[in-house]
Amino acid sequence: MMELRNNVIWITGASSGIGRALAVQLARYNTVIASARSQEKLLQLKEEVPEIVIRQADVTQMSQLADTSAFIDHMFGRLDCLIANAGHCEYLDVRHFDSGVARRMMETNYLGFVYTLESCLHLLRRSDHPHIVAMSSSSVYAGLPRAEAYSAAKAAISQFMESLASDLKPEGFALSVIHPGFVDTELTQGNDFPMPLLMSSEQAATRIIKGIEHGRFNIDFPKPLTWVLRCLRSTPHFLRHRITSSLSRNVHHEL
Repeated sequence: MMELRNNVIWITGASSGIGRALAVQLARYNTVIASARSQEKLLQLKEEVPEIVIRQADVTQMSQLADTSAFIDHMFGRLDCLIANAGHCEYLDVRHFDSGVARRMMETNYLGFVYTLESCLHLLRRSDHPHIVAMSSSSVYAGLPRAEAYSAAKAAISQFMESLASDLKPEGFALSVIHPGFVDTELTQGNDFPMPLLMSSEQAATRIIKGIEHGRFNIDFPKPLTWVLRCLRSTPHFLRHRITSSLSRNVHHEL
């Protein structure tokens, strides 16, 4: 176990939800660079926790990420931990199929992570204990209704990190992939379906930090939910699809 103290940590998507909660908690003992698209929300975060360093950056804009990375290089000369948290969620309605949903999910969730990593990997290599943390989702463990585009983008992150571990662990990197269940954020507040075992952003942040400090590769929570989804994934497809299709809105509709 390595306690997160005196680290230089960059958190993307830090203006709200889990990212914001992580920034607040980690800033107690670390140097935190918080980035997000919304400058207004970042200023509110800065007002609450003055020691947090804020930088406006959209993860889909490589030039903005490069500027933030250059700023970190100039100010601190290294990066100890990247927490690639930025993301968005849209659901696909197969009755009105829109490939734009899939494109936006890949651009923001998956490529946004890849672009961020590209911008700062050289700074992580300067750390004595570099750590890459990527936000995936427990939805990757089961094919849930309307989550085609979102889950695919998150699954891409999980698989990318699996391969990345093979290449970077020999260099001394630690890697972690977060698979959270339902967390009470601005995004999930718009959901129109039951969210079992819903937890607060602060609770989620505490579990993530604990997982990072213990060097866990998979940081899954809450365990009862992720365990059920993993079990569902391992059942025969005819049974698994019968269960998941029973949750679909298309059960009583003809396509």
